[in-house]
Amino acid sequence: MNKILKLFILSLFLFSCSLNPDSSFWSKRKINEEQKIINIKRVTKKEEILLKEINSSLEINLSSLKKENYPLSYFDNNNGRTDYDGTLKSISKYKFSKIEKFNEYEPEIIINQNNIIFFDNKGTILKFDETSKLLWKKNYYTKVEKKLKPILFLSANQDILIVVDTIAKYFAINIKTGDLLWTKYNDSPFNSQIKIFKQRFYVVDANNVLHCYSLKNGKEIWNFKTDKPLIKSQKKNSLIVKKNNIIFNNSVGDITAVNSDTGELVWQAPTQSKKIYDESMFFKNSDLISAKNSILFSNNNNGFFSLDADNGLVNWKQKINSNVRPVFFNDLILTITNEGYLVIIDNESGNLIRSNYLLSNFKKKKRKKIKPIGFIVGLNNIYLTLNNGKLLVVDIKTGSVNTVLKIDKGKVSSPIVQGQNLYVGKNNSIIKLN
Repeated sequence: MNKILKLFILSLFLFSCSLNPDSSFWSKRKINEEQKIINIKRVTKKEEILLKEINSSLEINLSSLKKENYPLSYFDNNNGRTDYDGTLKSISKYKFSKIEKFNEYEPEIIINQNNIIFFDNKGTILKFDETSKLLWKKNYYTKVEKKLKPILFLSANQDILIVVDTIAKYFAINIKTGDLLWTKYNDSPFNSQIKIFKQRFYVVDANNVLHCYSLKNGKEIWNFKTDKPLIKSQKKNSLIVKKNNIIFNNSVGDITAVNSDTGELVWQAPTQSKKIYDESMFFKNSDLISAKNSILFSNNNNGFFSLDADNGLVNWKQKINSNVRPVFFNDLILTITNEGYLVIIDNESGNLIRSNYLLSNFKKKKRKKIKPIGFIVGLNNIYLTLNNGKLLVVDIKTGSVNTVLKIDKGKVSSPIVQGQNLYVGKNNSIIKLN
């Protein structure tokens, strides 16, 4: 009995010591380190995701920030801060056959030398000039392929337009004339951005395989396989080019850097647990962007990451739920959460600087169904498209919504800017606002 009593008293003593921050079980250094972590992530500790405004009245001084040109973002995916300051006083449309799978994928308008390029439901590719004049219209699909209604992913340099699609076809077009240069097929469909780099182009297929193809003839030079998903995701994979490496994500949350010349692995950073393999259909990463020597991205599983571009190590992580492409400029990161918050983050530390709720103008019952599609940052405003066909104009300085503009009834694409014109794609038209 005495032994039991002694053990009981000893356990009480040890337990009480472990809870005492002034005891020898806790060093001062450890307390300070713990406090630093809490200071960074305190805003999301009680809630699994960011669901409140932070420093909402804090103003961002735009006059001290430099402008960054939009067209320079091709290799790093970063749109930066553009020269756009449109009045949005008029809307015009170019209509085409309805893309039936538009809502399932993320088709994007591309801009090439002031021209606009998109496609329709049967794979017809359309090229317009800056005055909205149709320059050429080409289709290189058979009758059988047209019935499959492919979704196209596009990328171009000065001479060549590369097209890959959801029926595993890929081909090259003379961008000036629209003439076909060559066409080939892959074993698996594509669902990815494309990067053209040093007479080669790089793309990821639905099996999470990165392919390196010759720009000249489409011949495969090498490929790099990552973990194959159990269920194919409809979320488009993303690539950037950094220090002669191709850095890409896959549908299970891995970020991989591969040497662009040889296809050899440089580093790989898994960001999700293995349970994502079973849920990959619902898991969505944002596009990757490059900011100085960091790789930035987020996902709909409550993670916003900054990785070191040289080795893939985590610089910092925030619990932010978003799968839209972030924007970086002047050491600030801007993103929009899936719950409708504009969030501004310090790039170096990962600290949250400000968050503002953007959906107050909508009825409470409808807010849960509203999701951000994509945004650009102009001189003074953020232009954000939503899945309900609305465009929000948000003041960068204050975070307040200045305008809610109805573009259409349904989902529209991420906005893109050419001069003082803003374009969005819809399932049956390209919409131009100026």
